[in-house]
Amino acid sequence: MIASVSGTVKALSLNSAVIEVGGVGLLVHLAPRVAAGLSVGTFTSLQTSLLVKEDSLTLFGFESSPARELFELLQTVSGIGPKVAQSAISVYEVREIIAAISSENFALLERIPGLGKKGAARLVLELKEKVTPLVSLTSATTMRAPSWREQLEGALLNLGFTQRDSNDTLDALATQLASEDQSTTPEIGILLRRALKIRGTQ
Repeated sequence: MIASVSGTVKALSLNSAVIEVGGVGLLVHLAPRVAAGLSVGTFTSLQTSLLVKEDSLTLFGFESSPARELFELLQTVSGIGPKVAQSAISVYEVREIIAAISSENFALLERIPGLGKKGAARLVLELKEKVTPLVSLTSATTMRAPSWREQLEGALLNLGFTQRDSNDTLDALATQLASEDQSTTPEIGILLRRALKIRGTQ
């Protein structure tokens, strides 16, 4: 399973992006609001879920681990596929869907495109107990965005560097940043270029 991708955004559409990872462009299907937060030419890191069929491999991207886990959990319900699962995450925040299932808020669930009354009833029946672990996970992470170090580590590993080389490079970069008088951390694209420059001098 491809659990995450980190790389440069090469192309964007309303509900997908092409992410270049190690020289390969991966087409990742996204909720429109996630796609809207990306920009061509910038570095990004996404949690992903790979859907495998006989004639295709489809990669879905998410802004957080709870979103990916909910996407996969929704599809365990009979009659719900990736299209409806992604619609749910596109329309509502993860915590809103979890709360609606836990509290049996059928009215909210029925507004998910493609679900309907019967689908909402199945969601509550089959997932009410299963969403409990996601409640604590969502609260703990508060939909936390990956830190610059986590994003760069994923990028360096995807570029073929070993874990040790990646850690050494990130330590050197962190030392540089600590010695600089900056009020904010530079954007990821700039940090990645600096990290590669460090690797070139070692």
